[in-house]
Amino acid sequence: MDVDPDSYDPELRFARLYAVASAAFGVISLCAGIIPLCGSITSVLGVVFGVLSLRIEKSNSAKAGVVLSILGALITVVYFFILLYFR
Repeated sequence: MDVDPDSYDPELRFARLYAVASAAFGVISLCAGIIPLCGSITSVLGVVFGVLSLRIEKSNSAKAGVVLSILGALITVVYFFILLYFR
């Protein structure tokens, strides 16, 4: 039995969409961490979407998105300082 996504509460649909976006931005921030500007932007977007989703619904994908985004931000900061040090 399939559930029609249009039958969900609009707030719940946006929460799930934000959770998926947060996870996607988290994964992208891990890869984009070697370009400090791109890594920082995607990390911030991932954390923002994850927090917005967690305020509405506590989902594992939102938690994973926030964790991956924070990890991507750490990689970005460390790589930025490595670039400054070895320049």
